[in-house]
Amino acid sequence: MTEATTGTMAALDLEEMARQMRAFQDLTRELDAIIDSSSDGLWICDADAVVIRINPASERINNITAAEVIGKNMHELLDQGFIDRSAALEALTTGKVVSQLQNRQGRKLISTGTPVLDATGKVIRVVVSERDVTEIDNLQRELEEQEALRDQFRSHMLEMQQADLASRSVIARSPLMVNALKQALKVSAVNSTVLILGESGVGKGLIAELIHKNSSRADKPLIEINCGAIPESLIESELFGYEKGAFTGAQVSGKPGYLELADGGILFLDEIAELPQSAQVKLLRFLENGRVVRLGGTKARTLDVRILAATHRNLDQMVKDGTFRLDLYYRLNVIPIHVPALRERRDCILPLVRHYVDLFGTRDSIRKRLTRAASDALLAYDYPGNVRQLMNICERLVVMTETDLIDVKDLPAEIASGSVASTGVGGVWHDEVTLQETLDKVEKAVLEKALATHGNQVRMAEALGVNQSTIARKLKKHGIA
Repeated sequence: MTEATTGTMAALDLEEMARQMRAFQDLTRELDAIIDSSSDGLWICDADAVVIRINPASERINNITAAEVIGKNMHELLDQGFIDRSAALEALTTGKVVSQLQNRQGRKLISTGTPVLDATGKVIRVVVSERDVTEIDNLQRELEEQEALRDQFRSHMLEMQQADLASRSVIARSPLMVNALKQALKVSAVNSTVLILGESGVGKGLIAELIHKNSSRADKPLIEINCGAIPESLIESELFGYEKGAFTGAQVSGKPGYLELADGGILFLDEIAELPQSAQVKLLRFLENGRVVRLGGTKARTLDVRILAATHRNLDQMVKDGTFRLDLYYRLNVIPIHVPALRERRDCILPLVRHYVDLFGTRDSIRKRLTRAASDALLAYDYPGNVRQLMNICERLVVMTETDLIDVKDLPAEIASGSVASTGVGGVWHDEVTLQETLDKVEKAVLEKALATHGNQVRMAEALGVNQSTIARKLKKHGIA
């Protein structure tokens, strides 16, 4: 081999070494960039647990500089109290991957020590990764607190609903009302559409709540919409929802309708007769296929919603008049439930009166009782406003009556006048007779009749629902022996 050839080969070897050196330097820079850019902290120790390197993330997490720890042994850092546990030392001791939870300067860290082995299986390095989980822990705590608040809110809402139902007790004494409740409980077990019929104030909403409470959907929402309380221009967007930009004034993000909100539960359409014809068509389509399209949208959503509807109107006549769609009527009128008017279930009147007098009395810490004459007058009244009117009357009597005893004179004029007429005494009010004179006349007649019937003050007081001392005082007032 000539000298020239030898020189050429040496030059080639040097060039190859230089190329490999550049490649090594590039790889080193790349690895350095990866280590330094990691959001997790990294510590590298040798086989004697001496810190060789830490990355910027570790400096930030531990609030230190690399110069403070590089060259120090982990035993030394442990003795100084810088750390309470060392994943590096445990990994060196066990030769296995070790994970620890550490508390450092008020922050929670997860440290994982990973031993690096040579070809013979000997530990030559330990790499410890650190992750600050303080923020994750705080977020978890916040989520738990929010979940607790949500559970508290749900519990509070459930208590309010139960209290509301209790305050509007379903009292059924007449066969008509008992039958309506039996029908409601029976249809609770199925998913059929129900049409609840009855005059205003009879408690159609209460029947809907009863069906929901006893159905398989009881843990899902009962959404109520009064079709007569929403402007005609808004009813479709409220019922079916709308996409963004569907109309002027629409929310930027769009809005789900009541049908979507009731998905999985029940939608109660009160005053269904007030639903505009355009909305009737879309509701009919939903009842047929269970799908709804928001206003301004093209995507159909499939929903699982049971429909309950109610009205005080005569839908048969409305169909004949062309103001309500016949096909929708048939779709809604699958199972009709008629809730009788209060005048049709007089057996319920006095139990309802006593219930609401006690209810409002308890609410306001007032104890009231009714005289027999007042009870008779309330029983004789027809209640055109039904149970809602009866509730209002009871609340007024509890709040406004001067004494603990509610008498005929305390009743609203339309009820008291009916009582006067029913006694047969001064049945017609004359211009020259005041209300107090009329009431005194009635009271005297009642006392005279009670005395003739019962013979003594004790039995009179028991029959009229007052104290014996009250009977004695009133007998003296009217000059009755």
